[in-house]
Amino acid sequence: MKALTVRIPEKLAAQLEAESRKRKMSKSDVVRERLNLAGDQHRSAPSLDTISDLIGSVDGLPSDLSKRKTTYLRATRYGRKRPR
Repeated sequence: MKALTVRIPEKLAAQLEAESRKRKMSKSDVVRERLNLAGDQHRSAPSLDTISDLIGSVDGLPSDLSKRKTTYLRATRYGRKRPR
C-alpha cells in the first residue's frame, strides 16, 4: 500500500478524529473508506431523478437529435478548425 501525506483544514481534521473515535477505527481507515465511497459515486451514471429537471429544458432543438446527432454536428461544423 502506498503512503500519501495530505494537509486538510482543522474542521475536517476534527470531524475525522471524532468519526474515528466513534467508530473505533484509525483515521487512515476512515479516509480510505470515504475515498472509496467517493470513487464509487463518480463511476456510476447519474440517476434519472438527478437530471429529470433538465429533460426538455432546451427549446429549438430538432426532435430527432438523439438519433441524428452526427448529421447535425456536421451541419453546424462543430469541432472543425476555423480559418484564422
